[in-house]
Amino acid sequence: MEKEKRNQIYKTITIVAISMFITFIVTAISLYTYFSKNLISEGSISNLKNSKDITSKLQSYREIIDKYYLGEIDEEKLEEGAIKGYIEGLGDPYTEFITKEEMNDYLEDTMGNFVGIGIYMIKNTSQDRIQVLSTIKNSPAEEVGIKSGDLILTVDGVNYSADDMTTASNNIKGEEGSTVKVEVLRGNQTLTFEITRKKVKVNQVEGKVLTDDIGYIEFTSFDETTAVDFKAKYEELKNKGINSLIIDLRNNGGGIVDEALDIADYMTDKDSVLLYEVDKNGKETVKKSENEPIINLPIIILTNENTASASEILAGALKDLGKAKIVGTTTFGKGVIQQILQLSDGSGLKVTIEEYQTPNRNKINKIGIEPDEKVELPEDLENVFDIEESKDTQLQKAIELLKK
Repeated sequence: MEKEKRNQIYKTITIVAISMFITFIVTAISLYTYFSKNLISEGSISNLKNSKDITSKLQSYREIIDKYYLGEIDEEKLEEGAIKGYIEGLGDPYTEFITKEEMNDYLEDTMGNFVGIGIYMIKNTSQDRIQVLSTIKNSPAEEVGIKSGDLILTVDGVNYSADDMTTASNNIKGEEGSTVKVEVLRGNQTLTFEITRKKVKVNQVEGKVLTDDIGYIEFTSFDETTAVDFKAKYEELKNKGINSLIIDLRNNGGGIVDEALDIADYMTDKDSVLLYEVDKNGKETVKKSENEPIINLPIIILTNENTASASEILAGALKDLGKAKIVGTTTFGKGVIQQILQLSDGSGLKVTIEEYQTPNRNKINKIGIEPDEKVELPEDLENVFDIEESKDTQLQKAIELLKK
């Protein structure tokens, strides 16, 4: 009796296993038939295999999307995505497609002006919030009392996390004269500010007189007025009796190359080679100083790993020509030049067109400029963008060298 019962169980298991196997085979054949009919034999797939023309390939993909894609199609986003992907395929981090909407903001930033409240922001990932890195001098944000370290909670009632920084930044900007309400967390205190937007000059050339009549000039990028502003600030400090100069290019990401060359012109002999620009065909353009120098003081330039592009052009030219010593750490190493081309539809293309070399024919790209005196900042600094003078080891080293 027990034996018959076991045999019956084995038969049942066998039947179930056979049924499952048959079901699997039938399903596999059905799926194979479906995909064979709907995909493999599809003319668009054949076109993808045979076509070497990107237009034909994109058309084939479009046919597949039109036939199978469930969601709604946004033609403008499809087009922008296709162009961005095509440009990204170059593998150049500096060549990029700029949409019409982005182009307006991009040109404003390049010129050093925008309408907003005047803050620099970073992602605070530990608290998943956008953090105010610093406020721009004389900006609406500074005037109402927003401070470095404030965590942005909401903008006009909308909550933003760290990953929403770009969206939040766009919403903080707006028309001149309009208002925006920003809620921040400062320590355990929640504060709300209603701020009137205005045109903000991003890159102001700042200067002061340090100990022993040492002049100090700092700016964070090269925009359309940087050279003129630099000259004005130098003359202001000269009238106060400075006998040497520190130019702080730390965290200066570059900008308009001609502005950097104009500043180099203030400190170099007429007809000195400042820069070699070399294009893809090996054609060289030589940039030279056009005027006699107006600054004839001992000069030290401060650099760090965020000193890039036009900053490296200025630092490299003055170092090679013996007009300045470099103190700090090796620069970023962006030794290529981009040109912005605005297209007929309002969009743009920023494309790498040349590589530059210093007067001594040194390449900068992916190498950087080595300082004459390598000095690191203290490891316990909380904010490298806002350092007390007494703790700024790089600045203190520059002062020490100029005192000799």
